[in-house]
Amino acid sequence: MAVLDYSYLDLYLPRGTPREAARQMLTEHAEHGDWELERLRLYPDGSRRVRLRRKIIRAARTM
Repeated sequence: MAVLDYSYLDLYLPRGTPREAARQMLTEHAEHGDWELERLRLYPDGSRRVRLRRKIIRAARTM
């Protein structure tokens, strides 16, 4: 039986980062690192905090 756990990556995108640049960066993380978007927070000043996660599968010992 495998135990499912997650690894997290927090990113900060400063104010003024173009939407297309942010999209491209997140797409590259998803395609090449198997990351998925867990949360994206957009602040009033225009900055963004992004939390990505990916599965860590650890094999449990059998006997």
